[in-house]
Amino acid sequence: MAFDSVGSDAVQEIVSNSTINPLSPITKQNDESFCKLALYVEFSSSGVRIWDVVIFIPNLLFLIFLGLRFNRARLKLRATSSPIFLTFYGIVWACVLMSVLRCLVSMLVNAATSFGGMTDKIMWIAVRFSLLSAEMSVVIFGLAFGHLDSRNSIRAVLVTTCVISLAFSLAQGALDIVLPDDAFHIPSKDLDLFGHGGMLFLFVTSLIFAAIYLVIFLLPCTRARDFLALPAKRSFYIYVATLCLLDSLQAVGAGLLNWDVPQGLCLLDATSGLYFTFYTPLVYVTFLREFFSISQPTILFSYKTQVDDNLDDEHYSLPQQQSLTSLKTESDFICPNHCLFENTQFAANGNSINQLCGIQSPDSITGYSIESSSSIEFSGRGDFGGLVARNN
Repeated sequence: MAFDSVGSDAVQEIVSNSTINPLSPITKQNDESFCKLALYVEFSSSGVRIWDVVIFIPNLLFLIFLGLRFNRARLKLRATSSPIFLTFYGIVWACVLMSVLRCLVSMLVNAATSFGGMTDKIMWIAVRFSLLSAEMSVVIFGLAFGHLDSRNSIRAVLVTTCVISLAFSLAQGALDIVLPDDAFHIPSKDLDLFGHGGMLFLFVTSLIFAAIYLVIFLLPCTRARDFLALPAKRSFYIYVATLCLLDSLQAVGAGLLNWDVPQGLCLLDATSGLYFTFYTPLVYVTFLREFFSISQPTILFSYKTQVDDNLDDEHYSLPQQQSLTSLKTESDFICPNHCLFENTQFAANGNSINQLCGIQSPDSITGYSIESSSSIEFSGRGDFGGLVARNN
């Protein structure tokens, strides 16, 4: 009986040990914080990480949105003589395509293998390169919108920003591959996630970017507004303030994580997710939504100009064509050369002039030649009794 009791105790110990050992990897995984689990946990055994899906869905929806509006956008871009809008539109397309491609590649490869892990990091670096190039280009175009409206200057800006972004991305990639951050190491899978080049690198660069955006945001409050042609649109400063806040929070998260505060990873996940999903739509809303928003095929502008009652014949001259300041953007319509004076009438007493100008929008333009001729008839009443201008 004593032998049986000893044997049963040994069997019970073996069973208990065999029950614990299979669960040991899960126990280690559960020891990880939720913010770290969110970066690599997968859907069942599919190998698709939830983090990739969270970034993929918003980018895919925005890509579908751009595709549905492509024909209309193409007509608007063809109707404008300014290449800056085409540049912004190309930047948006390049960024969203790169983000979608990265997510698809990460879903298809197995990040647990050495090849899959390296491929995943390279794709992250490629996305960071495209977004950083877009950031710098957009800021330069926004600050010097009226001075860079030529293909040569735009090309020079794009080449310069791409070279700087490439140097930044190569440095970030080298640090992330050669010196991976321990905060992004997964012991249970022997896997190193993309760590943004290390927390110290991310902390310093995020602070630099936040300081640059803060200076740009404060420029209108300084004397720089007297000798710099600063953007007048409020949306540009909202864009700059948003990126300044995002980079500041990212610097705080990277700093906390660098000094062994685990909660910094949660803040870093939130800012990274927002940046990789909503930066491209932010560029579209800030710089292109207003340009593409006008949908009326014809917009009529009517205005009145006061004329002095005592003007004589020899001193009277027809008023110059007025600038149409009510247009939403400078290039939405081709107005000065294609303005149709459908009905211009000068009152007999010289008190008012009513002009009606019909402007064709790019949606309805099929050619750029408009056949119109105007004739002016004078009624001879001595002192400018009446003047009627009409289109034939």
